[in-house]
Amino acid sequence: MSLKKPTSVEECVYFTNRTIDSGRAMAWVFRKECPKCKKGFMGKPQKKGGKIDKKADHYVCYLCDYKETNEQVETSLVLNVEYKCPHCGNEGETTTEYKRKSFEGVPSFVFECQKCHKKIGLTKKMKESKKKGKEDLDE
Repeated sequence: MSLKKPTSVEECVYFTNRTIDSGRAMAWVFRKECPKCKKGFMGKPQKKGGKIDKKADHYVCYLCDYKETNEQVETSLVLNVEYKCPHCGNEGETTTEYKRKSFEGVPSFVFECQKCHKKIGLTKKMKESKKKGKEDLDE
């Protein structure tokens, strides 16, 4: 089973490529095809300035303007993961539901290594707030 990889981030609702301790993971979620016109893809609506409204409570088809709630769209999406397990070094591919669960106390997409069956979490990236101290300014 070989997962289809995105050719552009524009095809995805979610995409990440990161290292996890001694392993790595590339994960992506393709946009949902519009159930009404079957030609367009569902995405968050655009604001007046052309930027995407990440906090919108619905998705819209960019071709026919069909709308669905976040819950309707997100329950049908699948997270695809290509990984190297940080525990056993196994390289593999898997899929899991597009839903964050609590993993070690942090909201994460959780999947299981197909060889050692240990759980691996893709944590939500948090912005680091770093205060510039005097030692940072002297560099």
